[in-house]
Amino acid sequence: MNPRIRIFDTTLRDGEQTPGVHFSAEDKEAIAQALEAFGVDTIEAGFPASSPGDFEAVRRVAAVVRHAGVAALARCRPADVAAAVEALRDAAHPVPHLVMSVSDVHLKHKVRMSRARAVRAIHESVMEAKRHMEEIEVSLEDATRADPVYVRQCAQVAVEAGATRINIADTVGAALPDEFAALIAGVVAFLPPSVLVSAHCHNDMGLATANTVAAVQAGADQVEVTVNGIGERAGNAAVEEVGIVLAAKGIAATGLDMTRVQKVSALVAERSGIAVQANHPVVGANAFAHSSGIHQDGILKHAANYAWITPEMVGAKGHRMVLTARSGRKAVFHVARAMGMPVAPETGEALYSAFLRHADRADGPVTPEALAGIIHRLAPKPARQTMHP
Repeated sequence: MNPRIRIFDTTLRDGEQTPGVHFSAEDKEAIAQALEAFGVDTIEAGFPASSPGDFEAVRRVAAVVRHAGVAALARCRPADVAAAVEALRDAAHPVPHLVMSVSDVHLKHKVRMSRARAVRAIHESVMEAKRHMEEIEVSLEDATRADPVYVRQCAQVAVEAGATRINIADTVGAALPDEFAALIAGVVAFLPPSVLVSAHCHNDMGLATANTVAAVQAGADQVEVTVNGIGERAGNAAVEEVGIVLAAKGIAATGLDMTRVQKVSALVAERSGIAVQANHPVVGANAFAHSSGIHQDGILKHAANYAWITPEMVGAKGHRMVLTARSGRKAVFHVARAMGMPVAPETGEALYSAFLRHADRADGPVTPEALAGIIHRLAPKPARQTMHP
């Protein structure tokens, strides 16, 4: 049997760190409810200590989400932990999410702590959070640039203090899939089986999805993702990409209803103001669009010729034929039929020639309106009747 992988969605926290993005409390409520319906296991609602507005937004999400867990970020500082615990007070399944840097570069230049002091901060913060809530996640930030032995030491201390989840973060997207898999496997082997091991990958080198899948194959129990891959710099692992890879390749079950992903993607794009790139996998406008005549012919003969992922798997409307000068006859005639304007065999070649002349002059795809105009111009004209007095 394939393992059941938990989905931790951080669109509302890490995704909101996309430059220029701000989610209001109303935005966060709407997106959180869509994510819960989508089937994610944990929704990270924000960073309560960062501002009064985000504290209130996390509190409101915690109040409306009833089935999924609700997480709130906190640095390993007493005030942060207190803010996260208070904001999650009304959550059905609260998850304080404590973060500590573990790489030497972060320890020296960011948090300005020794390794020993950071370990103490992890222990003290988890102990405090555990006084209030049972489920505690600890993220080891910049773990892929840290000493693996120290990473395991920090994880062990967190678990001994009461943490139930350990998240290994590739914070700057520095790892290759085999490197990240080895780090995850080492942590999984080191910790008790009862502890959930999570993977959080950034996309700085375009490897976030590959690294996340590699982590699952190495034994991770949870993956941390965002809708449309939004997030700091080049973004995070995209839930639509990770979800479809795990499902289509039979790697793991997730509990996600992938037929909802188009609507969730559109909602996040609307509320974030970040448009989805046209060639973005799964949810981009071109994910199921075809303009080459060779590909159009193949799709019309049998969709599997040029479709590994089907539109039905991800709630898309179907394959879309985009008409350009590279399109073939079959696609042009197919689009015409779909418009309710079937092409007669005796006019087919004339229509296609007229179409190519128009397409060569066009600045972009030939629109349905333009194709209709070409068909209308070529249609036989009714004979003029002679009027008799």
